Amino acid sequence: MRKKILYIITKGTWGGAQRYVFDLATSLPQGEFEAGVVLGGNGLLAKKLAAKNIQTLAIPTLQRDISLLKDIGTFFVLLRIFKSERPNIIHLNSSKAAALGALAARIAGIRRIIFTVHGWPFNEKRGRLWRSCTWLVSYLTALLSTEVIVITSLDFKQAKAMPLVSEKTHLIPNGITMPEFLSREEAREKLLLPQNALVIGSLGELTQNKGYPELVTVASKLLQEGQDFLLAIIGEGEARATISDQILKNPVLNGRVILLGFQEDARAYLNAFDLFVLNSRKEGLPYVLLEAGAAGLPVAATAVGGILDIIENEKTGLLAPPHTMEGALLKLLTDKEARNKFGSALKAEVKKRFSFTKMLTDTLALYR
Repeated sequence: MRKKILYIITKGTWGGAQRYVFDLATSLPQGEFEAGVVLGGNGLLAKKLAAKNIQTLAIPTLQRDISLLKDIGTFFVLLRIFKSERPNIIHLNSSKAAALGALAARIAGIRRIIFTVHGWPFNEKRGRLWRSCTWLVSYLTALLSTEVIVITSLDFKQAKAMPLVSEKTHLIPNGITMPEFLSREEAREKLLLPQNALVIGSLGELTQNKGYPELVTVASKLLQEGQDFLLAIIGEGEARATISDQILKNPVLNGRVILLGFQEDARAYLNAFDLFVLNSRKEGLPYVLLEAGAAGLPVAATAVGGILDIIENEKTGLLAPPHTMEGALLKLLTDKEARNKFGSALKAEVKKRFSFTKMLTDTLALYR
């Protein structure tokens, strides 16, 4: 008889955690496991899962922002789902869904509760009270879970310091299959980018933690200093309005910073870029950086979270503290030899250390 696994995730949009759930749910051995996904809303994740005939259950009240009444309602919906579906394994993803789901799963009598940490939220640069409360919720979630998966070395170290959590914590980094990329010419043609321009590229949801407004400010400084490039950003989100306003108010950015919006299978377009930048304030282990590496792109990124597990400064790319990206980008813009060296080194590193096969094998070992 097949074991039933229910994946729980807060947002039904598309990002790193959603990609993780999709990849696992659609890659399970069919004769051994049956997958279902519980998610907030009906975004792109639900659409992609439906195309693969994976059962989805949407909870409209499951959302990232804290709302006491909605969160209580979500808890009882999860409890009803667990009691009716009777899964053998609950696999929790994202902080809100994990906290509510771990408690509901315990009360429902689920014996296997796996919690994947896509970056501990208490590492965000917020007030001490917020971080203390978030640490407590994260710790209680880990306590209620039977196994904890972390995807970065920093998160693993922090989990190991938590009483009664250390022994059930497993470091399983994200992994990818080698993507199929469009050629440089075709990718630029589809994105309407000039074939002869030097293009700095970035890809991700336009959220506060991704640092795109700060990146646009850096681009403005470099352009004013005489550097000749385009900054092309693939993605959508709440920061778009801020970035659009920056472009509108600063003539030097007009036609130089290009917002490409959401693109289906965005990673296919990575060859359109000459170099890649990730200016995040907070990260787990970003898929987009692995994919940029697989494309052989030289990378400049902030020295935060799981980025440190992928990029070794001056060997497989350039690292910069948050808000200090200007120097790293200037080096890549002006040193073609460094771009070639870093791109080749990162491609080899990704192929060697971050395979999806290994990630799946290690995760299945916990399921079994």
